[in-house]
Amino acid sequence: MRILFLGDIVGRPGRRAVHELLPSLKKEYEPRFIVANGENAAGGNGITRDVADDLFGAGIDVLTMGNHVWDNKDVYTFIDGDDRIVRPANYPPDAPGSGFTIARKAERAIGIINLSGRVFMPPLDCPFRAADQIIPVLKKKTPVIIIDFHAEATSEKNALGWYVDGQVTAVIGTHTHIQTADEKVFPKGTAFITDVGMTGPRDSILGVKVEQVLDKLIGLRPVRFEVAGGALMLNAVSIEVDERSGRAQEIQRIQVFKEE
Repeated sequence: MRILFLGDIVGRPGRRAVHELLPSLKKEYEPRFIVANGENAAGGNGITRDVADDLFGAGIDVLTMGNHVWDNKDVYTFIDGDDRIVRPANYPPDAPGSGFTIARKAERAIGIINLSGRVFMPPLDCPFRAADQIIPVLKKKTPVIIIDFHAEATSEKNALGWYVDGQVTAVIGTHTHIQTADEKVFPKGTAFITDVGMTGPRDSILGVKVEQVLDKLIGLRPVRFEVAGGALMLNAVSIEVDERSGRAQEIQRIQVFKEE
């Protein structure tokens, strides 16, 4: 079984990239499941019901989130009722929504866990202990488990990969919007990449207009960020999985572009 995981979808350009670039990837890789990080999918901040439905309509099975999950207040109206959207599991227990889910298709099932890092990030509960609690629950349903670790520090992401090696199928890093070149399968069968990258405007800084980010970095004053336009980019990874054991056999980095 093959699973496709798309990097953070940023605003309208990111959604366009999904619609225009994902179909060819589906033909090439023939994934059974498609997962994507959608925490920036609505105007670069948060997600709305319409945006989520648009991405599900494009073929995405599960949307993971991150530290921007609450940025668009529309999310409070639907996150409790849609198990295809998962927010970081290490938010306090009374937070809306769920931090994990099981996706089913054609008699196959995969578990998806969303976790947020704590290094240079908001001080949530421990992601390592959250993983310890959730993995046994999902193992009762399926051996195939994917973790989206939405974190800033490369060391923290790498540490979680080693910590759960052999317990889950893959740990996929998100949040930094820059695809790393360190994809690998750990010794006990867990696929890993520090960051899968971004799906959105290629000629940008993390999806934002270049001049606005430069103004903020150089001028050290508040600047209103806007999602950039232009050429499209889709970053992803393809994970080949042994369905019976849940062990990853291969992880392949994907980066495709489309000129405006």
